[in-house]
Amino acid sequence: MAKRDNISSSVIRRLPRYYRFLRELDSRGVTHVSSGELARRMRSTASQVRQDLNCFGEFGQQGIGYNVSMLRDVIEDILGIKCMYPAILIGAGNIGHAIANQVMFEGRCFELIGIFDKDPDKIGSDVGGLVIQNVDQLESFCRSHYVTTAILCVPKAAVEPIAETLYESGVRSFWNFSHYDLNMKFDNVIVENVHISDSLMQLCFRLKKTNSD
Repeated sequence: MAKRDNISSSVIRRLPRYYRFLRELDSRGVTHVSSGELARRMRSTASQVRQDLNCFGEFGQQGIGYNVSMLRDVIEDILGIKCMYPAILIGAGNIGHAIANQVMFEGRCFELIGIFDKDPDKIGSDVGGLVIQNVDQLESFCRSHYVTTAILCVPKAAVEPIAETLYESGVRSFWNFSHYDLNMKFDNVIVENVHISDSLMQLCFRLKKTNSD
C-alpha cells in the first residue's frame, strides 16, 4: 500500500469519520460503497473522498466502489486503533469525570490506567472503575507503568508544573482540555488540544450565518 509522507492535517481529521461510517455500513452487512455515498455522509464531494483515500493507496474499483470491510480495516490500521497505549487523566472535576465514565478508550487504542487529583476530598474515590490517586504520586506512577499519554483536565494555571513532571517522566502525548499551549513549552510532544468554547463559537457563527442568509 503506497503512502504519502506529507498527509495534511485536514485529511487526518476526516479519517475517524470515514472509519465511523464504514463500521456502521459493515454492521448492516453492506459490502461495497461508492465515493459518492461516502461523500454524501461526509457532506463532501466524491472527488474529495477519492483524494483523501488516495493519500494511502488505491482501494476503489471503477463501477464497484470500495470494499467496506477492507477499507475499514485499512483505516483502522492507518489510525493505529489496534495499538494499546497506557494513558492517565489528571483532574477529576466535571470534565474529567465525563471523560473517564463516557469515553470508550478500549476501542480507540488507549487504556486509561490512572486518575489523579490534588483535592483530598476526591482522592480515594472511584471514577470509571479507577481510584483517584494523589497527584504527588504522578511521577512514580508514570515511570513504573510506562505511561505514554496524559489527559489534562486541570485549570490552565495549574498545567505548567504538571506538564513538566509528565514530560520528565517520559510522557510525550497529551489530550489537552486546559487551554495551555504545551507546544510553546516543549518542542517534541504530540498534542491534541480540545477547546470546547471554540467549538461553541463555531456553532454560533454557523447559526448567525444561517439566520442572515
